[in-house]
Amino acid sequence: MALIALSPVGMAQTGQPAMQPNRISGQIKQAESMPKTSANDTKAVVKSTSMIQNPLLQPFETPHGTAPFPLIKNEHYLPAIKEGMTEGRREIDAIVSNPAKPTFENTIVALERTGDLLGRAVSVMFNLNSSETSPELQGVVREASPLLTEYGNDITLNDKLFARIKTVYDQRASLKLDPESAMLLEKTYKRFSRNGANLNAKQKEQLRAIDKEMSQLSLQFGENVLNETNEYEMLITDVKELASLPDFALEAAKATAKQKGKEGYLFTLQAPSYGPFMQYADNRALREKLFLAYNGRGFHGDKNDNSAIIKKMVNLRYERANLLGYKTHADFVLEESMAGSKDKVQSFLNELVGYAKPAAEKQLAELNGYAKAHGFAGDRVAQWDYSYYSEKLKKEKYALDDETLKPYFKLENVLDGVFMVANKLYGLTFKENKSIPVYNAEVRPYEVFDRDGKFVAVFYGDYFPRPGKRSGAWMNDVQGQKIVNGVNIRPHIVNVCNFSKPTETKPSLLNFNEVVTLFHEFGHALHGMLANGQYESLSGTSVPRDFVELPSQVMENWCYDPEALRLFARHYQTNEVIPNELVEKIRTSQNFMAGMANLRQLRFGLTDMYWHSQKPTNESITEVESRIDSLVQLLPPVKGVAFSPSFSHIFAGGYSAGYYSYKWSEVLDADAFEAFKEKGGLGSREVADKFRANVLEKGGSEKPMELYKKFRGREPSPKAMLRRSGLIL
Repeated sequence: MALIALSPVGMAQTGQPAMQPNRISGQIKQAESMPKTSANDTKAVVKSTSMIQNPLLQPFETPHGTAPFPLIKNEHYLPAIKEGMTEGRREIDAIVSNPAKPTFENTIVALERTGDLLGRAVSVMFNLNSSETSPELQGVVREASPLLTEYGNDITLNDKLFARIKTVYDQRASLKLDPESAMLLEKTYKRFSRNGANLNAKQKEQLRAIDKEMSQLSLQFGENVLNETNEYEMLITDVKELASLPDFALEAAKATAKQKGKEGYLFTLQAPSYGPFMQYADNRALREKLFLAYNGRGFHGDKNDNSAIIKKMVNLRYERANLLGYKTHADFVLEESMAGSKDKVQSFLNELVGYAKPAAEKQLAELNGYAKAHGFAGDRVAQWDYSYYSEKLKKEKYALDDETLKPYFKLENVLDGVFMVANKLYGLTFKENKSIPVYNAEVRPYEVFDRDGKFVAVFYGDYFPRPGKRSGAWMNDVQGQKIVNGVNIRPHIVNVCNFSKPTETKPSLLNFNEVVTLFHEFGHALHGMLANGQYESLSGTSVPRDFVELPSQVMENWCYDPEALRLFARHYQTNEVIPNELVEKIRTSQNFMAGMANLRQLRFGLTDMYWHSQKPTNESITEVESRIDSLVQLLPPVKGVAFSPSFSHIFAGGYSAGYYSYKWSEVLDADAFEAFKEKGGLGSREVADKFRANVLEKGGSEKPMELYKKFRGREPSPKAMLRRSGLIL
C-alpha cells in the first residue's frame, strides 16, 4: 500500500494516556488459504530461514505468514527499510512514467498497492518499539524515522504523481465507482492536497523540515516517558508501613524486589504497582511521594524532561497548519473528523462540563465528608488522597472493592470470557497456536475462525508490564487486511496491556478497571480482525479518531452485563460463579464518582484543544494546565507536577486535537449498546450482525455517520450516554 502514517489505537478512560510513535502500516501478500504449518514443520522452517541473512527481505514462511520475530534482529531493520524504500520508489516511478492516461486503476489503485516490502519491516519495528524495545532498537528507530519521513514526503510532494491523482479526481463524477472506491479516490486526493501537494518548492522544503523534526521529537517524547517510568523505584523494607495493603499488592511488590535483587517491597510507576498503592496505602506521606513521582514524569528539568519538546511540537504543528492554509493544527485535524470543526468540539466539551461538574461537586463533597468522618484532618482531600478515600467510600456504600472482586477475574478466565462474548455475538472462535512465532514468551498467539470455520485473523495477546514495554494499553496490527486479485489477505492483530503479573502464590488477578481495559482493547482488535474491505488504507481501524473508539467502548458495556459476567467471572480457587449480589453491586456502582471521572477525561480533552486550537502562547505548561484546571479540576492544585509532559496520546501518538474523541465515542457507544439491550443483549444476533456488517467490517470505506445510520437506523442520541453516566434521569 502507499505510505500512510498511522498510530496504534489506544485505551479510553480506564487507563493512562500512553500512545506510541507513528508507524507505517504494511503487510505481506499471504492468503488465508495458505497451508497450515505444524510445530515440527515450523522448526524446520526456522532452521532453514535462520540461514537467510535478513528475514525481513524474504517471504515469511510461517503459519499464516506471521512475522518470524525470533529471527529478526535489530541490525535487520535499516537494510530492509532502505531496500523497501528503493522498491517503493521504483513502484512510484512506474506509476508516474506510465504513458497511458491516468485512470483509477493505473494511478489510485496502483499507488494503494505500493510499499509492501517497506511496510512489512516498519510494521514489525514500530510494534516492537512499543512493546519490546531496548536502547539499541530505540537507536535504530531514531535513525530510521527521518528516513521514513523523507520517503513519505517524497511521495506526497511528488508533482507528477499528484498531477495524475488530480486528473482522476477531477473526473470522479463520471467514473461510476463503487462507494469504497470513491472513498479511496477522495482520501488519496486529500492525503496529498492536505499534506503539501499544492505548495510551491520553497514551502515544500519547509514542510519536509517540519515533518522531520516533529517525527524525531515525538520519538524522544515517548522515550523520555518510558525512561521516567522505568527508572523510578520506591523500596520499602519495613512491612509495617504497608500493613494496609492487600496481599496481592504486597506479593507483587515483593516479587518485583526479588526480581531486581533487592530485599523488601519494591513499588514502581507501572500501573499494576502504582494503582493499588494509591488505593490502599494508609501511609499518606508515601502516597504523596509516589503521586509526585508519577505525575511529575517528564517534568523534572533533567534529561527526560519533555517541557521544551511540548512547546516545540505545538509551535511546529501550528506552523505546519499555517503552511497548509489552516488557521490552527486543530482546524487541520478536525476537517476530516466526524465533529468537523474545533468550534463544534469545544462546544461539545463545554456542554459535557456543564452536566458533569455539578455531579462531581456533589460527589467530592460526599467524599470530603467521608474522609473527615474517618480521621482526615484537612478540609479537602488532596490529589494523592482521592483514590484512597474513594476506594474506602465505595466499599462502605456498596460493600465492594477490588480486593473483593479480583479473585473472580483471573486473567485466563477473563480472556475466555471476551472470546465467548465474541463467539456469541459474531460467531468467532479463538484457538491458541504456539507454532506462531512471538516476540516475547509472555505473548499468546491465537488463530481466529468464523462460525463457518473460515480463517479470520491472527491475534496476539501481550498482557504484562516489562521494562521494554510502554505503559498503558493499545491495539496494533502487524499485518493489515486487503483484497488483492480476489484473495482476501487477513490481518494480524496485537493487543498490548500492562496487567498485574502472577505471583508465587496467585495467578494474574485483574481489578475491575483492568477487566474493562481488556474488553476495551479487544473491541479495537475486533475492528481490526473483522475488517473486510478492498483497500488496506480504508480497512479496520483506518477511520476518523472520533469514530475509532466506538467498537472498543461498545465492548466495555459487556463488563457490566450480568449474562456476560456469569460467562467468565469465576473464583480462581473454587471455580464458583460470581454471586448475583456482586453482579448487582458492580452494576449499581457503575456510576460511582462518575462526575469526577467525566471531568478527568474532559480535562484531558480541553487541554489538548487548548494546545492545538489557537496560536501558541508564551504560557508555561503550568499556566496552561492551571487555566484548564480552573474549569474542571475540583481537587487542590499540586506544585511541581503536570500531566502534559507524559500525555503520550497527543505528543507521541496520533490523538493531537483528537483526545475529545473518547467522549464523542461515548455518545455513539451508549446509543449503540441500547440497540443490543433492546433486542436481548448477548442473544441479539440481529443487532450483532448489523454492527459487524456496517461498522466492524467496513472500516473507513464510507463516512462514519452514514455507517452508524445504517447500523442504528438514525443518528445517535447523546441522552443515552448522559443517562448511563447518571448525569440525567
